[in-house]
This record gives sequence, structure tokens and C-alpha cells, in this order.
Amino acid sequence: MKRVLSIILGGGAGTRLYPLTKLRAKPAVPLAGKYRLIDIPVSNSINSGIHKMYILTQFNSASLNRHITRTYNFSGFTEGFVEILAAQQTQDNPGWFQGTADAVRQYLWMLEEWDVDEYLILSGDHLYRMDYSDFVCRHRDTNADITLSVVPIDEKRASDFGLMKIDDAGRVIDFSEKPKGDALKAMRVDTTVLGLSPQEAQESPYIASMGIYVFKKDVLIKLLKESPEQTDFGKEIIPNAAGDHNVQAYLFNGYWEDIGTIEAFYNANLALTKQPKPPFSFYEKNAPIYTRPRYLPPTKLLDCRVTESMIGDGCILKECRIDRSVLGIRSRVQAGCVIEDSLIMGADSYESFGEGNSESGTESQIPMGIGQNTTIRRAIVDKNAHIGRDVKILNKEGIEEADRENLGFYIRSSIVVILKNAVIPDGMVI
Repeated sequence: MKRVLSIILGGGAGTRLYPLTKLRAKPAVPLAGKYRLIDIPVSNSINSGIHKMYILTQFNSASLNRHITRTYNFSGFTEGFVEILAAQQTQDNPGWFQGTADAVRQYLWMLEEWDVDEYLILSGDHLYRMDYSDFVCRHRDTNADITLSVVPIDEKRASDFGLMKIDDAGRVIDFSEKPKGDALKAMRVDTTVLGLSPQEAQESPYIASMGIYVFKKDVLIKLLKESPEQTDFGKEIIPNAAGDHNVQAYLFNGYWEDIGTIEAFYNANLALTKQPKPPFSFYEKNAPIYTRPRYLPPTKLLDCRVTESMIGDGCILKECRIDRSVLGIRSRVQAGCVIEDSLIMGADSYESFGEGNSESGTESQIPMGIGQNTTIRRAIVDKNAHIGRDVKILNKEGIEEADRENLGFYIRSSIVVILKNAVIPDGMVI
């Protein structure tokens, strides 16, 4: 795997994850109480023996830069690195990245310098655990120019994805973006060719792209240089190349979730609390997910009831009830609080005990964390939020979408999202 270079696409403005992307790049969005989205592809690369990684991004990259710098430091005796390449103006490219392929094209001059055989293109907003070495070996064994990682899909969900059709050798011969009706039926494939059992193939007769690709180095360079008007890998570069190049499919049959929307992000986080076995686990001995070491104290629970939840490091919880929720690092929850089906992202730093125990209800003095007797249900509370006493975050009216930035919150897919650094005054009902 020393002959492979990983290129992680950080995405655009992250509008589907807004307001979580208001002050940070999409790959820097916190995940599972202590991680960030970017930790998933970086950890998968490290666990696969791939230690050369570039991350392409262009929006709000300060927190992402900080996280990468503090987390991934390889020995000076290796070629390993994780480096962020932000969009920049040049004589040839005066504008922003126009798509996934354009982002790679704008830094092609740097990528060409590496003496590697393949480029591994990854997405920065997926949750999954994958050994990329198997993926690359399949690419080499079939002498493919391009290999796409695909997941098997049942008929019910198939029309939500970009689908592919393969021949008996696993070569991709057709593409269709979110087909329906007869067009959908025409995309059925025999997935036993890719390794599924006959029963599994019958249940999942379609294959969808994960947005993860392996390119031969010279093939990617040629395609990007010859077609400067094509800006997207999945919609333009790969479908147009399929006729003249050997494009293969590699089946990934594990858990994979695109968490690019608020609803998908919320569901993926809360699914981690499921018992007896969540769909994705961070407790894998042989393939750990890495993140920044913070050296925080243990979490302290004082007369609390906690069920089916994950609690990050350094939290202080007092006489509260936490059900089916994820609490991030340094979360503070005061007495009488009830938190259900929610994601609390925690805080970037501690307040002093004097500030934290403030008795005043004025907005300027509401301490960081969740105030006494507050109820939070089906919500995402971003970092450093100051939530007062007797607050109710319930969305009782079942509002689907709402923008209340002046009040410190949004509603997306009926999920209340409290903004980072927001101040919610005592007694407020949302």
C-alpha cells in the first residue's frame, strides 16, 4: 500500500448539514461524542497501510486544520502525512472548486509529483469501516483503470441512489442516476458475480456507488487533463470513461452510511447507542478509529439515570436522566434535566466553577451546558451552547423546517438544531 496515495474530498459548503457547517468545514463536524467525520477515512487509510493523505476542502477550514495538525503526526522517518489542501486562486484556476473532479484537477500538479501507482479517492462524510487494501488488490487483480466501491441495495431503496450495471466479469457497463419504474428494473444485476450468496443477491439485486474510487495514476491524470469541462467524478468523469476504459466494481457488504444531511447525521449518531449490537461500533480492536488525544479527566455522574447512551470524556452530570442519547466531551448537565433521543456535542473548553455555578438567569451569565430542570428531546445541541434553566426543546408542534437563527436554533426534518455558541434563555420553549 506504499504505492497508493489517498485523496479525501472534504466537500463544498455543506449546505445539507447546515447549520452544523456554519462555522466549520463538513469533515470537521463532531461525531459520536469525541470524533470528527474526517477521522473515519483517515483511520481507514491508516488501518489499511496507506499513510500518504491529502484532504481537499474550501470552506471554513480553520477547525479542520487545527484538528488534523493536533491529531495526525507521523514519524519523521516515514513518508506518512495528512495534509489539507484548501482551494486557492492561481493563474490557471481563479475560482473555487467546481466539483469533486475539479478539486483534484486544481491540485494535480502536486499529486503528480508522488511516485505512486494508484490514487484512492475518498469521501469525507461517510460512516463505515473498510480495509482499502482489499479494494486496491481487486483493482490490481482485474487490471482495472478505475475501480468503484459499491454496496448492494434492495429494490425499496434503489431509486434513491446512482446505480450501475455490470457484466459477468464485474466490469461496469451502464450507469443510471436515481432511476424509477422500468428504468429501475433495467438496472438489476446478478450480484453473485461480486461475491454475494444467491439469497443475498435475490434480496439486493442492485448496486450503488459509495463515491469511493481507485484510479491508475496515469489514467486519472489523462482523464482530468483531457476533459477540463467535466467537474464531477460520479456524474461525468467515470460514466464517460466506461466505454474506453476497464471500469470495475468492488463489492463492500458492510455497514455504510452517507451522513451528509441533518437527518442522516442524527440517525447515524443515535444508532450507535442501540443494544445489543449497534450497526457500527467504535470498539474494534483491530481497526480502531483515531482522533485527537485530549487528556481529559473521567466523566463524573452524580446520582443520574443513564440508559442506552454514550458519554464522552470529561463530562459532569448531576441528578439527571439521559435516555438513548450521545453526549460529547466536557458536557455539563445540571439537576432535574431530562435528555432523550438527542445529540449533545459538548464544549471546546471548561468554564471556571464560578461561571459554571452562576445563579443569574441573564443571558450574559447563563453558564455553558444544560441548565437545571431543562428537557431536551429529539435535538442536536452544537458545541459551547449556553442553555438556561427550565428550557423545553421538544418541537411539540412537529414543525418540519424552520430558520430561527436570531433565536439560536434551526429545525431540520423536525429535528431541533441548537447553534454553536448559542444562548438559550431561562424558560424558553422550542
